Amino acid sequence: MALIQITEPGQALDPHQRKRAAGIDLGTTNSLIAAVRSGQVEVLKDLSGVSMLPSVVHYSSTNVTVGTEALSFSASEPFNTIASAKRLLGRGRADLDDVPADQRYDFAPDDGGMVRLQTAAGVISPVQVSAEILKVLSDRGAATLGGPLDGVVITVPAYFDDAQRQATRDAAAIAGLNVLRLLNEPTAAAVAYGLDSGDEGLVVIFDLGGGTFDVSLLRLSRGVFEVLATGGNSGLGGDDFDALVAELVLEKAQSDGGSRRLIAPAVNDGGEAG
Repeated sequence: MALIQITEPGQALDPHQRKRAAGIDLGTTNSLIAAVRSGQVEVLKDLSGVSMLPSVVHYSSTNVTVGTEALSFSASEPFNTIASAKRLLGRGRADLDDVPADQRYDFAPDDGGMVRLQTAAGVISPVQVSAEILKVLSDRGAATLGGPLDGVVITVPAYFDDAQRQATRDAAAIAGLNVLRLLNEPTAAAVAYGLDSGDEGLVVIFDLGGGTFDVSLLRLSRGVFEVLATGGNSGLGGDDFDALVAELVLEKAQSDGGSRRLIAPAVNDGGEAG
């Protein structure tokens, strides 16, 4: 079935006008931006030819760096180098029992709302951190596609609640992006694997990322997705596996007579962007 666009009288679009739109995977560990070019989906790369952007932001008193450059500060300046900010979006301190946050963040006093982080640049919210990542991806999209983006689709965990989804939209707004839609990550995975092009039946999709885990049951019929059930945990992912492995190593070192030393917060550098 072909898609058609319907407009109000007098508001018809110029048929020759081209729109620039892109899809963004704002991941806990890594982020990506992609667009359809010449009928093919293309993951957009930076000037160095790298497509994956580490979801890490470093703050100094005078500068903000994002991505690989920011990642280099994770050991020397852990509390000024914010990783896995996606886990904090739309969440208060009471919501963080399932997140090893105290090992990674220097929390600033808050009023019971969303957590805030103390950095060399002052108090920063997870929304602002996410906005810095989105700005870099937006600039990459504009440079590759030849102009500012008219809109973006951002993927989010299926188990994100309303507060987490709104925080994602707020981050995009700060980055100057028009959000066309928030798309659940399992549904995006189904589209990416071409399950909308003729497959029929029931499909279970597991999405295990750096900080979230989702399971969705979809019914596919004639290119239409019907979400039958969704479950998951927005505080479970590679970060937690890293924390458990680190704890195991420390316990083993103690049992062998070694001393327990403070180690810098690790950053999951897996190949996923979720």
